[in-house]
Amino acid sequence: MPAIDRIFEQTKPLQAQLTGHRLYQQLKDIDDIRLFMERHVFAVWDFMSLLKALQNELTCTTLPWKPVRNARTARFINEIVLGEETDVDRNGVPASHYELYLEAMDEVGADNQKIQQLLDDINDLDNAREALQAADLGEGIKRFVDYTFELIKEGKAHKIAAAFTFGRESLIPELFIEILNQSPEDKSRFPRLVYYLERHIEVDGDEHGPLSEAMVTELCGTDETKWAEAQAVAEEALRRRIGLWDEIADTLETVATVR
Repeated sequence: MPAIDRIFEQTKPLQAQLTGHRLYQQLKDIDDIRLFMERHVFAVWDFMSLLKALQNELTCTTLPWKPVRNARTARFINEIVLGEETDVDRNGVPASHYELYLEAMDEVGADNQKIQQLLDDINDLDNAREALQAADLGEGIKRFVDYTFELIKEGKAHKIAAAFTFGRESLIPELFIEILNQSPEDKSRFPRLVYYLERHIEVDGDEHGPLSEAMVTELCGTDETKWAEAQAVAEEALRRRIGLWDEIADTLETVATVR
């Protein structure tokens, strides 16, 4: 069995916890969706930093330009950056997926003040984790985002790629399908959010997922130590997502009892 398939096999229990999470059934109305988005937006944002970390590691982003070590992995990540940082909205206007998500938040009346405040407080990579810990956010959000910046700070491309692939690109389509399927809310009320979710399902499932898997395979090669580290990162990334989902679900349950 190829090494990458072994990781998918070993992480099946964690993947099942996410695809079968109680959170999806709690998205019963627009208020629930609004609360979900106010917390999930941090995962949308930190994904972009994970993406750019890979681009910095695998392509030449400094001057003077020099040839990269591996043109295949450079092409993989550049194609993903193109789709994530400069996709198009429903009207064909270029926008990052983070910007698409903020537009969807505005559409449902979700508050983006906390994510905007965090971005204002972060000056550079050196203070990102400190600003995160000082922010008025739930521990599930903090632990999720902090792991992203822990990996970025460490700077090992194969580990960053593992979090990107197993904790994001290969997983997100299934999670977003559950969000669309489980929510009984009339989806015509929030077309921008539906577009964002459907766009991710389409792009990640058909294009970015396979590209990211190829990238991990290229970066780990035949090095068993790297493959072991990639699996450990995959497992931890999934655990952090479960923690985030648990926190959002707990909040939704608490809010439901006082309505």
